[in-house]
Amino acid sequence: MDMQMLYLIVPLAPLLGAIVAGFFGKLIGRTLSHVVAIAGVAVSLAASVLVFQDVLAGHTYNGSVYTWMVLGDLRFEVGFLIDSLTTMMMLVVTFVSLMVHIYTIGYMHDDPGYQRFFSYISLFTFSMLMLVMSNNFLQLFFGWEAVGLVSYLLIGFWYTKETAIYANLKAFLVNRVGDFGFILGIGLVLAHFGSLDYATVFAKAPELANETITIWFDTPWMLMSVIGILLFIGAMGKSAQFPLHVWLPDSMEGPTPISALIHAATMVTAGIFMVARMSPLFELSDTALSFIMIIGAITALFMGFLGMVQNDIKRVVAYSTLSQLGYMTVALGASAYSVAVFHLMTHAFFKALLFLAAGSVIIAMHHNQDIRYMGGLKKYMPITWITSLIGSLALIGTPFLSGFYSKESIIEAVKLSTLPGADIAYWAVLIGVFVTAFYSFRMYFLVFHGKERFHNAHHHDADSHGQDDHGHHGGTPHETPWVVTGPLLALALPSLAIGYMTIEPMLFGDFFGNAIYVADRHPVMVELNQHFHGAMAMGLHAVTTLPFWLAAAGVGLSAFFYLKRPDIPAAIQQRFSFIHSMLVNKYWFDELYSKLFAGGARLLGAGLWRGGDQAIIDGAVNGTARLVERAARLLRAFQSGYIYHYAFAMLIGVFALVTWFARLN
Repeated sequence: MDMQMLYLIVPLAPLLGAIVAGFFGKLIGRTLSHVVAIAGVAVSLAASVLVFQDVLAGHTYNGSVYTWMVLGDLRFEVGFLIDSLTTMMMLVVTFVSLMVHIYTIGYMHDDPGYQRFFSYISLFTFSMLMLVMSNNFLQLFFGWEAVGLVSYLLIGFWYTKETAIYANLKAFLVNRVGDFGFILGIGLVLAHFGSLDYATVFAKAPELANETITIWFDTPWMLMSVIGILLFIGAMGKSAQFPLHVWLPDSMEGPTPISALIHAATMVTAGIFMVARMSPLFELSDTALSFIMIIGAITALFMGFLGMVQNDIKRVVAYSTLSQLGYMTVALGASAYSVAVFHLMTHAFFKALLFLAAGSVIIAMHHNQDIRYMGGLKKYMPITWITSLIGSLALIGTPFLSGFYSKESIIEAVKLSTLPGADIAYWAVLIGVFVTAFYSFRMYFLVFHGKERFHNAHHHDADSHGQDDHGHHGGTPHETPWVVTGPLLALALPSLAIGYMTIEPMLFGDFFGNAIYVADRHPVMVELNQHFHGAMAMGLHAVTTLPFWLAAAGVGLSAFFYLKRPDIPAAIQQRFSFIHSMLVNKYWFDELYSKLFAGGARLLGAGLWRGGDQAIIDGAVNGTARLVERAARLLRAFQSGYIYHYAFAMLIGVFALVTWFARLN
């Protein structure tokens, strides 16, 4: 079988699973639905492994699969770029997705929307694979919007739950803000490079390095800086960087499996992947890189602080994700793209593990997610306990575990960077180490150690949609079934070992080859290489470094506070009530946005209605009124009030417009 067929199988197998489970799920029943969906992803993983081996043997591929249409010299096509960066992403996406699919059998066991859920997560896997495998901006944008749409559908999966509907609307709208910047960036690329194909654009980029454009007034702007910042605004939406981070914590309203798949391992890292893929463009603009580094530093530090006051088990992990995405972004800004992608990979395993472990605890707690009502679960849930511990240790950067290698490398890379803002970023990621260790182990100790507090939980929220674990409440918690614990164990292995095994080829070997480009004037990786004496030496040396002791201090302090003296955090909370309320209210970003943007839009709408509708239109002749009524009758069919209908209409509209333009030319 030739490789091109294999490339096609990778995204299409999950798509087939999604179609079968989605359209025929009710016909074929639960078991067959999950068998088909899981088989699709499993085939995709197997194909990805074969492709990975092929790339390791030195065979990369860049070609078009299907031409959608041609406009003059412009080609809009679907194509694949298969190199080491792509294959690494394919393996991460398919492996984590397979684990989540299996886990879902246990987690969504009693849910009426079982088949629909499998259909969505398979569709998500397809979209994500199309995004990472694309060789042009058009397909990248298709994948980008498709993962956004599926994310919207999944966050609002329990559509009778008010909070879930609010959360998915928020995710959808905040992502639109980022995507607007993203499509402007793509538009600029198209206007100045005359092509949407990566290879063509990257080859031509150095010629346009000094090009300027005027946006408003007569101020010249560096073209590459503008393109870089606009593309990165897309990444800020998808990868939840400050100030577009507000959607990610709320997205925890969706079922836990998608928190692991979308909001930890794959979709939120699409922005990081995209910047690494665009390294030939970003390397031409120090301004864009500085901007990226500062935004990442703010996210890494300030989102970590918020994790310290959360009581919902999933939200603690969500803030930790935000903070870790900030770390990856900082690495991108320091021109250490390979380090960012390396952290993306190690983080995908241990963060998916932490989310799935949290889900396992939630099942045992009859869907009560408040860590104040847990404690002492270690002896009831041994597998969940040990895998959680491994995930937490990897997250805080324990020497020899996967997170250590990538996190330590990021801190070192920023230290070596000479770009404006690198000093601030260095301090932010350093303090972040302590903060991460503190809130991770605060959660760990409150859930697994200490005295049992789950008997006073008064099942005030068994779960909003009335599903509880086989109907017995208040009994002692017990370990979850193997479809839940199996994926936990499978994710714990890479969380332990993958960093040690892959740091050398990925950061200092030629694993990425030409997939990532770094200019000579950004020598961070070269300098890192001089300090690197092998994975073993790096792990042993860690004991003498500041990050190690900061992490240890964070763990020690949280153990002291939450196991020995819980009265101290309570006292601190009262003493510094303003800081506490600032953290609980997440720096009042939600209030600001709802007043400023939502309120502003409502004011504008009211003004247009008074001035436009009442004054002008109602005053016009009745003949127009009849015409308007007929048109309105037609339009009413489309005005359903469902966002996804509108999104669909937008897509169809764009498609129609573009096709119409094609006819003209």
